[in-house]
Amino acid sequence: MGLSGGHDAVVIGSGAGGAAAAWRLCQHGLRVLLLEAGPTFDPARDYSLDSPGWERQGFPVRPGSQAIISYGDLGMLDAGTEDLASWSRAGFPWRLPAGSPRPASANGYSHVLGVGGSTLHFVGEAHRLHPDAFRQRSLTGENIDWPLGYADLEPLYGEVEGVLGVAGATTDDGRWRSTAYPLPPHPLGPGALALQAAGARLHQHWQVNPHAVLSAPWQDRPACNYCGQCSRGCPLGDKGSADVTFLRQAGDTGRLTLVSDAIVTRLHAGPDGRIARLEAIVAGRSESVETPILVLAAGAVQTPRLLLLSANSEMPGGLANASGQVGRNFMETLSWRSVGMVPGLKGSHLGLPADAICWSPAQAGGRASAFRLNHTTLETGLNGPIGYATRLVSGFGETFKSALRESFGSALAVGAIGQVIPDARSGVDLDPAQRDAQGLPVARISSVLTDQSLSLLREMAKAARAVLAEAGATLAEEASSRDAFTATHVFGTARMGADSATSVVDPVGRSHDHSNLWITDASIFPTSGGGESPSLTIMALALRAADAVAG
Repeated sequence: MGLSGGHDAVVIGSGAGGAAAAWRLCQHGLRVLLLEAGPTFDPARDYSLDSPGWERQGFPVRPGSQAIISYGDLGMLDAGTEDLASWSRAGFPWRLPAGSPRPASANGYSHVLGVGGSTLHFVGEAHRLHPDAFRQRSLTGENIDWPLGYADLEPLYGEVEGVLGVAGATTDDGRWRSTAYPLPPHPLGPGALALQAAGARLHQHWQVNPHAVLSAPWQDRPACNYCGQCSRGCPLGDKGSADVTFLRQAGDTGRLTLVSDAIVTRLHAGPDGRIARLEAIVAGRSESVETPILVLAAGAVQTPRLLLLSANSEMPGGLANASGQVGRNFMETLSWRSVGMVPGLKGSHLGLPADAICWSPAQAGGRASAFRLNHTTLETGLNGPIGYATRLVSGFGETFKSALRESFGSALAVGAIGQVIPDARSGVDLDPAQRDAQGLPVARISSVLTDQSLSLLREMAKAARAVLAEAGATLAEEASSRDAFTATHVFGTARMGADSATSVVDPVGRSHDHSNLWITDASIFPTSGGGESPSLTIMALALRAADAVAG
């Protein structure tokens, strides 16, 4: 199919940032061509949660829905951090000894290539960054400040929440609001209520976690049925993934052309510095597409890869990289998880994933060592009997069955996500050896845990263990970033800033080097925040960039 002509703007990537940018550009009257490297998912066909084997299935993998990613320096397993090592009462078959390289987990960087991007498998947490997260340097002397503040994004946050149908309860957590949440909060499940009660005795303030999951019908989408399987794909459309929100509404304007399975391989800059065209593989054919305006939203791994792949004789370090910052300042997801069994607790597998959150550890004067806690029983795979049988309950025969029936619904898991400060050893570059199906170097992630990250992991572990102990739990397993690189959110590889010498894009997401190139994904985040899920901020930044494009 020919893709040349007939459009005012091209968007690469249909996840949180690309979908929101495309929607806003269509609102402004621009004709938008949206290129997505992955396939289109059919909820009725692909999210088979009604099948007998649902518990053994993760988010479905379709041809082309996973990028090949390699890993470089992930650091070493230090003997002095054995207190942070993963363990299970069921027993691990092996453990890497101290002095071994930290491996990537089986999932490594968890992402989806497809129409809707990784919002297809997120659980819908809808967080605004805390105002202090924009001023880390000013408040603590560490890290850097954003070149914008909370007030710049606040009205856009409200607009995004309206498109998604966010359900939440207004609380005094420092994230001031000019508009109420569109929908009332979801009820807390039994596990969350147990943590809320235990946390109150420890001065941990557990509250309803805002979700882009409908608590009531909204904009022709049904309310959630609380199946609890958000990360496996939502067959009803109540979860606010980009495909059923921004992309559907952009399509309704008649100004969006969305092409899936379109792999962009190279960008070409013209003599005036503007990005003149791109090359893509669509249905096995090479296409050349003019780019009067180009919005790049391929994510914090694939965005720097494409810019580096597009190097030429005038720009040997890659496009948009006069600063040398493309691929640098990488920040992973720093995570901890503790799981315990609470005698007498029933129904912990019921409700919405991550239904309760505790921000109190993150609200200490905007300190750099910020993190959050959340109820993560469903997310950690303890939402069915197989999880109990393989991880928590031992034995066989009638004794085993009896123990399984008695214990099911009593598991309680607390997760923690913490801030990462960029390190010079961490980044995304091109693998010198490994190639993809197009013969191009794949993205290679290096990510080393610093002393600051390890210290924060200990704080996260202490807080998670404390609330589980207060709830009466006996620990059964723990896991953390210490033992393996595993990330759902990554940031920073094309950071924004006012100074073109130290950043890739300006405060509205426009490339310092190419006047018609804009980036609208988490690669532009200067900091990772205090454990907030980034999708709401990505979308707000995308609307801001699209408004600037139209202006």
